Amino acid sequence: MFDYHGDIGHPKNTGSAQYDKVTHTYFLKGSGYNIWFNRDEFQYVYKKIKGDFTATANFEFIGAKGNDHRKIGWMIRESTDEKSIELNTVEHGDGLTVMQWRSQTGENMKDPEGEIFYPEKKFEVIQLQRIGKRLIMRIGHVGEPLKTVGSHIMENMPGDAFIGLFICSHDPEVIEEARVWDVHIETPGSE
Repeated sequence: MFDYHGDIGHPKNTGSAQYDKVTHTYFLKGSGYNIWFNRDEFQYVYKKIKGDFTATANFEFIGAKGNDHRKIGWMIRESTDEKSIELNTVEHGDGLTVMQWRSQTGENMKDPEGEIFYPEKKFEVIQLQRIGKRLIMRIGHVGEPLKTVGSHIMENMPGDAFIGLFICSHDPEVIEEARVWDVHIETPGSE
């Protein structure tokens, strides 16, 4: 379902992505110092999208050990530039669930003004929906109704943007792994 994959920024260790056609599962490997401040480093599997969409998938790190701040989830970006305007829906290594964003190219992401935390931790399902300029994050457990983390209006996000899956190790020396399955991106009229 995706057209491209590659490292955003210049992580010390090169990431990779594979798709298993039998299980319909994406396997991501990625490094990177972080997705934060004024630039990002991570592995990205993505495609160009225009207009409204609803992107839903199940996410899981492979391997119990790792940095508590390692990250997986959905991301929408204006471009593949490391300083791009972007919004991401994140599950951290310790289970912390958050939506965070960069509103201007090269702007430092803001804590706590540029993020919305969910009080509970450790969910498998992450959803990112765009309706006009509004982006909405929902999370849940497989087979259960989704819960809304929050929403944010991204005035500077173009109608044509990149949507995709990401992984970041939060440790330049380490490559983390994750599996992502039951991946769906729905657009108006696609059902």
